[in-house]
Amino acid sequence: MTEMMLRDSARAHGLRYAALRYFNVAGADPQGRAGQSASRATHLIKVALQAALGQRPHLEVFGTDYPTPDGTCVRDYIHVSDLIGAHLAALNYLRRGGESLVLNCGYGRGFSVLQVIDLVKRISGVEFEVRFGKRRCGDPAVLVAEAQRIATMLNWNTHYNDLETIITHAHWWERRLTTAQGQLPILT
Repeated sequence: MTEMMLRDSARAHGLRYAALRYFNVAGADPQGRAGQSASRATHLIKVALQAALGQRPHLEVFGTDYPTPDGTCVRDYIHVSDLIGAHLAALNYLRRGGESLVLNCGYGRGFSVLQVIDLVKRISGVEFEVRFGKRRCGDPAVLVAEAQRIATMLNWNTHYNDLETIITHAHWWERRLTTAQGQLPILT
C-alpha cells in the first residue's frame, strides 16, 4: 500500500523515491555500538541468541512440514550494516537524478530455520532446547529476495553477506546487552 501511495504522490507532485523492501534484518554494528534491543523480539536470530544466553527457556520452531529440504521455513537474512549501505546507495542514486524505484534488500539466498539454529548453537557454544510446534497461519515456505536489481541499479556492494558473520555480530551484541544487565561477562 505504501508503494502505491508513493507512486501516486510521485505522479501528482513530481516526487522521486526509492522504496526498499527489507528481508530479515539481523546482525549488529560490527564495532558493537548498536544492535537490536527489544526484549520481546520475534526475529529468529535474536530469539535463538536469547535462548543460548539463558534469557528464554527454549526456542520454538513453527512447522516442520514445509516443502523445503529440512521441512522448516527458508528466509533470506541481511546484515543491518549492509541495509544501511543500501539506504545510502539509494539516496545517492536519487541525488544523481535517478528515477523512482522499488528494490528488494536481501542477498538472494536463503537459510532454513534449522540451519540458523544450528549455526547459533555452534557460534554461541550452547546447546539450548528447541521445541517443535505447528505452522503459523500464513507463513510461506520460502522467502528469498530477488536481489540482482539492487546491485545493478544502485551499484550496491555488500560487506557482511554471510550468515555466520550476521550471527556472530548479533551474538557479540546480545552478550554485550546481557553483560550490561549484569548477567554474563563479555567474552574476548
